[in-house]
Order: sequence, then C-alpha cells, then structure tokens
Amino acid sequence: MAATTAPPAPIGRRPGVVRAWRAVTLVVVLAIAAVMLLPLIWMVATSFKPETDIVKFPPGLLPDRVTLEHYREVWQRIPFARLYLNTIVFAGGVTVISLLLDSMTAYALARLQFRGRNLVFVAILVMLMLPFQVTLIPLYDLLVSFGWTNTMQGLIVPRATNAFGIFFLRQFLLSLPRDLEEAARIDGASEFTIYRRVIMPLAAPALLTLGLFHFMYNWNDLLWPLIISQDQSHQTLPAGLALFMGEHVVEYGILMAASVLALIPVVLFFLVIQRRFVEGIATTGIRG
Repeated sequence: MAATTAPPAPIGRRPGVVRAWRAVTLVVVLAIAAVMLLPLIWMVATSFKPETDIVKFPPGLLPDRVTLEHYREVWQRIPFARLYLNTIVFAGGVTVISLLLDSMTAYALARLQFRGRNLVFVAILVMLMLPFQVTLIPLYDLLVSFGWTNTMQGLIVPRATNAFGIFFLRQFLLSLPRDLEEAARIDGASEFTIYRRVIMPLAAPALLTLGLFHFMYNWNDLLWPLIISQDQSHQTLPAGLALFMGEHVVEYGILMAASVLALIPVVLFFLVIQRRFVEGIATTGIRG
C-alpha cells in the first residue's frame, strides 16, 4: 500500500511564517517606539549637557561630559518651587473638582429619566465642539468683573467642569448593568447613595483615565494661566518655562532641565494608574 502523506499546512499556520511575521512586527513596533521616544531621550540628554555640547555641530545625542549646572540654575533664575506648587494646586484642584462635577452630571444623563435630558446632552456636545478661543474673551471679562485675575480661584473655577469629561463618563456609565442600582433602590437607598456607593466604585477605571486627561492637560496648559495670572507669584510652570525662550536666544540647557522636572509628576501619575487607564479606555463604549 502506498504511504499516505498529510496535506500541507495552510500558509498562515506554518511555524516559519508565523515566526517571521512576529519578528517583522517586533521590529516595526520597536522602530515606532524609538521614533516616539527620541524627543524625550534628547530632552533628558540635553539637560545634562554643558552649553558647549548643546551648540556644537554636528550635534550628538549623548553628552560628552555630564553636568548638573542647568538643574541648579533653574532654581536660581526663576521661583521654580513656587511655580511648581502653583501648577500642582491648579492641575490637581481642577482634576478633583472636575471628576466630582463631571461624574454627577454624567450619572444624571446616563441613569436618570427626566424631561429635557437629551436636550441637555446635545447642549453639552455643542460646548464640546466650540473652540476654547471663542469663549476666552467673554470669560476673561467676567473674571475681571469678579476681581479674580491673579488668583487661584480664577484659574480653577472656569475649568471646574468639562464637556468632554461629561461625555466620556456618560458613555462609560451607559455600559454598566442596572441590576445593582435597582436592587439598591428596592433596599431604600437614595440616588446620592447609589451614585456614591454603587456607581462610582464601578466607574473607577473611567474616573482614573479621565483624571489623567484632566491633570495632564491642565499641567501643560500655557495660554489660560498666562492670561489670568500676570503676576509671577500666581503663574504656572509652562508660563515660567517660556521665560527661557527669548526672541533671539533660547536657553536650551535650562529649558530642558526644567522640562524634565516638570514631566516627573505626569509620568508618576501615569505609572500609578496605567493598568486602570488601559481598562478605562477599552471599556468606554460609544452608545447613544
């Protein structure tokens, strides 16, 4: 009897082809990661370079001699500690208040039935589409009439809620089952108790994700603090870093050192919540 031979494996299942595709994918991913990380690596390396290494041609990625001169000079040239504290208060205050107000509004729009709910949601979407520059001058005039320029409340209160935050949390809350809150209502729980003890613990991934968005956006914001706070004692880090960029000369070493110090809180925040961040992005659906 003739020996029977097994049919050849489909090309997509051959071990050699699979390994080759994995190798190609790995190379592509590493190349993309290198391109994205290059500016960050260049910034950190430049912050440790002496001035002669920064301006030499051709430029080099790594310093020939490591120096901490730029880090020491940052604290001497500007009130860096004060700017750092102002930025923490501004970005942290906006993040905490926004998460509270955004989550309460999103809960009402996603879980409660009331007349005009869809109209309110459409109005929020319209606000989401408006550029910030459209409302900048009227908002500034309003704060001037309140006497809130050069104050922390002038920085924080106009950012106390956010149309994107409401939309983001509403979409997440729509994906949660209603069984738990219905059981809580049967047990006599109030709406605020359901919001605080049932819904918010389930929405923790979305809250942490949105918190990172709020904190990162306000930490890096230059325009709003620069307009509201002309006094250096109330300015934030991005406004302080702009002092090192003159019309004809840019002090790259000091600017890179200050940027590295300014980047640390955002990186730490992301490292703490990175698992919940991915979970919040993955589970936030787009539902009507």
